[in-house]
Amino acid sequence: MSDLGQRLLDASYLEGDFLLHSGRRSKFYLDKYLFSTKPDLLRAIAAGLAEKLEGYEPFDLLAGPELGAVAIVAAVSLVCDKPFVIVRKGAKGYGTDKVMEGEGNAGQRVVVIEDVVTSGGAALTAAEMLRGAGLEVKALLCVVDREEGGRAHIEESGLTFDPLFTATSLGIKAT
Repeated sequence: MSDLGQRLLDASYLEGDFLLHSGRRSKFYLDKYLFSTKPDLLRAIAAGLAEKLEGYEPFDLLAGPELGAVAIVAAVSLVCDKPFVIVRKGAKGYGTDKVMEGEGNAGQRVVVIEDVVTSGGAALTAAEMLRGAGLEVKALLCVVDREEGGRAHIEESGLTFDPLFTATSLGIKAT
């Protein structure tokens, strides 16, 4: 395992009984806020994701689903000097009533940055919202793939999926 992977685990790996966003229960949890709020760790994660992004050029824009991926996509944006948008879970019902914050225009090519993927549902919802706004979603990158079906769902939707780490690469055994 890489030094970055070990640092991520040291900062965010928890054991117990957890209900995941996907509705599944798990004996382990990777608390994205424990790795995305530490500047040294966030900087290294952003550098790793930015390095992967080189393989997806040309693209115009990054996107991150609220709330968990916002710090990560902002950090990656700073590393690779690409603008980003934040994809809301839904229109907020006031103000500009947008589902996407920031400037994204129809026809732009987008790479979605996500934190932790289990089933891929939240990331796919964000990708569909971007597509609905006329943007071309090229790929979805994430910090960790829990390897619980997300890859298959994401690839079935026509997206390339490219995690920085997988549960296996981090030495996590599904329980």
